[in-house]
Amino acid sequence: MGSLIIEHLVVGPLQSNCFIVGDEGTGEAVVIDPGGDGEIIAAAVKRRPWNVTAILNTHAHFDHIAANSLLIKETGAPLLVPRGDAPFLAQAHLSARLYGLLVDPSPAPDRILDEGDVVKVGSHEIRVLLTPGHSPGGATFVTSGGIFPGDALFAGSIGRTDLPGGDYQTLIDSIMEKIMALPDDTVVYPGHGPATTVGRERMLNPFLQGY
Repeated sequence: MGSLIIEHLVVGPLQSNCFIVGDEGTGEAVVIDPGGDGEIIAAAVKRRPWNVTAILNTHAHFDHIAANSLLIKETGAPLLVPRGDAPFLAQAHLSARLYGLLVDPSPAPDRILDEGDVVKVGSHEIRVLLTPGHSPGGATFVTSGGIFPGDALFAGSIGRTDLPGGDYQTLIDSIMEKIMALPDDTVVYPGHGPATTVGRERMLNPFLQGY
């Protein structure tokens, strides 16, 4: 089994985290949350080069899907989206206009992701946990090298819940029941900002105290 490689890119006007997660042995990879600057992501893919076998969205907000279209054209990879957010994918580019931003519409998903689904990356697996609250159907992707919760959990904070479909208590329940059930040394690669660990957030995140 080849090592799991995680490449981190900060993309788009909202400085979203995009990740290329690949199997060093097979050269297969997935792209998680291509939120903008598609040319930069495509160049990173070609540099290794990676054989991209899937594009994954943790949720369907525009700052996490803005480069879906370009990456699909570049790689031919299928688009995988959690079930609860799939209906909102087609409107994401319209919400970007409210911020004065132009985003290419995303293609429709090729596969819908549900709780417990597994996505293969070479000899590695990505397990799907549904962690709604920031959005109706947000997902956390779990790998042997860390987790990718999108905008559910940040270093020292949690995702906002005042956007359409958001709900504060649902988000807290998702984090406590799903993410905080993972080992303390699990690395968390959030949708914005620096990486952290489950243990650090359990101890220090002010939004998670008292639960």
